[in-house]
Amino acid sequence: MKALLQRVARASVSVGGEVVGKIGRGLVAFVGVAAGDAERDARYLAQKTVNLRIFADEGGKFDLSALDIGGELLVISQFTLLADTRKGRRPSFTAAAAPPEAEQLFNCFVREVIASGLKVQTGRFQQYMQVEIHNDGPVTIMLDSKEQA
Repeated sequence: MKALLQRVARASVSVGGEVVGKIGRGLVAFVGVAAGDAERDARYLAQKTVNLRIFADEGGKFDLSALDIGGELLVISQFTLLADTRKGRRPSFTAAAAPPEAEQLFNCFVREVIASGLKVQTGRFQQYMQVEIHNDGPVTIMLDSKEQA
């Protein structure tokens, strides 16, 4: 399971011209579920997301997490994080989980970040979405549950 985090000043997601999620300062988390992932992967990534210290303290050092600053999260499902581009010119997505399995684990991730107490908004699973992001920094970090210490 992968999560691509972007630190943002604000962000929103729209489906069919309707804004379905909107946040202020915090993180946009693009979440991709791989075949074979389990709930432990979702829980690990959710905890890593809310606790990762990528917000600056008074000295400008990355020492604060989304929890520390009371940040907001916009969580977007994104199977394309599992793209394999090693062969040819068209990416392969065979490593991505089937939609029912992916939706279940995506929802597990969302429940875990909601349980942290932060404001959480989401896009709509398996829908074509327009995401507007106002990067802060920019700061972009890739997390992968397969790289657990």
